[in-house]
Amino acid sequence: MPWLFLLLAIAALAIAFMASSMAVVVACLLAALVLLGIWVLGLLAQRVGNQTRDDSMMLDPQELRRLREIAEARRAEAAAPAPEDARAP
Repeated sequence: MPWLFLLLAIAALAIAFMASSMAVVVACLLAALVLLGIWVLGLLAQRVGNQTRDDSMMLDPQELRRLREIAEARRAEAAAPAPEDARAP
């Protein structure tokens, strides 16, 4: 669908180049500018839409809580000081 806006913008530019009235030229150039902007936004919307993740891949709250608890346990384990007998003299 965005390619339709590009074709319309090119057509508006062609009409602007062939027109003899200054009002028609200005109107066609403005239309071409707007259509080019819509075309770019359409391409960006398609790109964002294609890169969205599947909702089924999202974590549920219980799984997220479990992962946080594991991460906190690892941080606490890493922050705990080494025992006295494990230190080398």
